[in-house]
Amino acid sequence: MKIGVLGGDGYCGWATALYLSAKGHSVAIVDNFARRQWDHELGVQTLTPVRPLAERLRKWNEVSGKNIELFVGDVCDYDFLAGFVKSFEPESVIHFAEQRAAPYSMIDRKHAVFTQVNNVVGTLNLLFALRELQPDCHLVKLGTMGEYGTPNIDIEEGYITVEHNGRKDVLPFPKQPGSFYHLSKVHDSHNMMFACKIWKLRATDLNQGVVYGTMTDEVALDEVLINRFDYDEVFGTVLNRFCVQAAVGHPLTVYGKGGQTRGFLDIRDTVRCVELACLNPAAPGECRVYNQFTEQFSVLELAELVKAAGKKMGLHVDIEHMPTPRVEAEQHYYNAKHSKLIDLGLQPHLLSDSLLDSLMNVAVKYRDQIDSSLFLPQVDWRKPTNERRTTLSAAAEAIFVAGR
Repeated sequence: MKIGVLGGDGYCGWATALYLSAKGHSVAIVDNFARRQWDHELGVQTLTPVRPLAERLRKWNEVSGKNIELFVGDVCDYDFLAGFVKSFEPESVIHFAEQRAAPYSMIDRKHAVFTQVNNVVGTLNLLFALRELQPDCHLVKLGTMGEYGTPNIDIEEGYITVEHNGRKDVLPFPKQPGSFYHLSKVHDSHNMMFACKIWKLRATDLNQGVVYGTMTDEVALDEVLINRFDYDEVFGTVLNRFCVQAAVGHPLTVYGKGGQTRGFLDIRDTVRCVELACLNPAAPGECRVYNQFTEQFSVLELAELVKAAGKKMGLHVDIEHMPTPRVEAEQHYYNAKHSKLIDLGLQPHLLSDSLLDSLMNVAVKYRDQIDSSLFLPQVDWRKPTNERRTTLSAAAEAIFVAGR
């Protein structure tokens, strides 16, 4: 199959591109390196030494004997994106090319506007390019479980049957996003559903939970292929932050009571879920939704797991609670359905089986590179201003505008 991976230089995109290439698919990466620019803007770096994309691709060709094509450009540039679709003629397009951090979208007005323009316009451009040039191509779009929020009812996979005043219908599950980033994903979902309805496009919306781990079989082939390990308070995940805090003897910083509960999955399951979606495409006119996670944990449960793992490694780990900078329920009901990918053949990797190998050992291996000043939150959901970041983001904003 010919598969385009938009955002293939990023965390999920890189692992997915290598995995699909190893499986024998013809893969092309589309990227504008914005993710790397955001690191420079924020003054942070991934814990692992991520090499330039050209070097990574040369090494992949060397160790695997397979070639991944590269198209450098911005999905918000329609002419560029349409040129890619026309040239590569993908049978599936996997769309990772979005600003994916909720805290980044909450820094200030400019970051909120950039997030929504980048994400919504990029997806709209892709829908129009597929309609015009490759209408039978299957769009596999990375969504987020954060679209749903934390309702006091079970979360279904995308749609819910509603009875009202004696009538019944199947409707999109109500959305309660918690940031401007999550709102952009909701807008994407609505645009995809509409495009499938009127143009008979085919799409799969993968509402993904929090992903962890750096290693897949492909990444493990050479150090040059290593994936990202983000732990800063903007792009880093809570699990990554806990692991690096444990590695350097810093208390694990739990926001509020720690009852915030989310779905989680191993990066090895992310790439398999994407492959399953590609191999089992949606029908023309169908916009289906899969909830893509394998387990759910509260923040405090994760802290306890990391503390126990650290103890086995001889690390002294404490847990401290601090006020949450986010607007969120600190304790809530959470039960999300996630059976459709299992039904297609997903065999999950569980966190309890991989915490030491995929996270703690990586944190300890690179702990001399850890910057503990990045642990504490600086973005406050209630006060979207930050003079230092606003000044820096002006330069980044100029780069993005010039590039478009």
